[in-house]
Amino acid sequence: MFNIPAITWTLTIILLLSGSYHLLQAAKPHQLTDRVNNTLHALMNILMAAMLWNFAPSTMLAQIAVLTGAALWFVIQAVARPEFKILCAGSQGRLKCVYHSVSMGGAAVMIAMMGQVTGGHAPSPAMSMPNAHHSMAAATPSTAAATFDHSPGLAILLTAIFGAAAAVFILLVVLTGTRKTTRHDASRRSNRAGHGLEALGAAAMAMMFATMSS
Repeated sequence: MFNIPAITWTLTIILLLSGSYHLLQAAKPHQLTDRVNNTLHALMNILMAAMLWNFAPSTMLAQIAVLTGAALWFVIQAVARPEFKILCAGSQGRLKCVYHSVSMGGAAVMIAMMGQVTGGHAPSPAMSMPNAHHSMAAATPSTAAATFDHSPGLAILLTAIFGAAAAVFILLVVLTGTRKTTRHDASRRSNRAGHGLEALGAAAMAMMFATMSS
């Protein structure tokens, strides 16, 4: 799949669109926790887009560390006591934090899978580019695709998880749009946009893991 430029560009656009949305949300005067959460989401999408093009492979371990820390941060929010109002509140909020933790962890796993072929270390520039004058094509996903041969069982599981998540978010978009109330229309539109981008992001993750499972 990653050898097809149209699909690669489509996934890149989806990830960057989602990342831009979260950056805009992070810039709004929300609570500090909301700004941190949106910033982490934006970072995850940017790292996933960079991975498609095999950018900055030498920072692979740092990327995994950041994403793993982000996953733990969302787990902490999901299990926090109810009196901590700035963290995940209510069953719906906790479920969202659990899913976001899975997203961050899945992104970390995806990057780690790419490094398996090098024995768990980030590929050196020499491995990514056979010579200093290598064209941009060598830095495209076709180069990284060689590392998508590992852990097919885990990749299949994560494909199913993110595929199911995409279906749930699509259902939420439909249900939100069919409500007959006119109250809080702005909030409803915002929720629909958020669910739509979550659906696209989950679908992109599912497609990427599906490629790794083959």
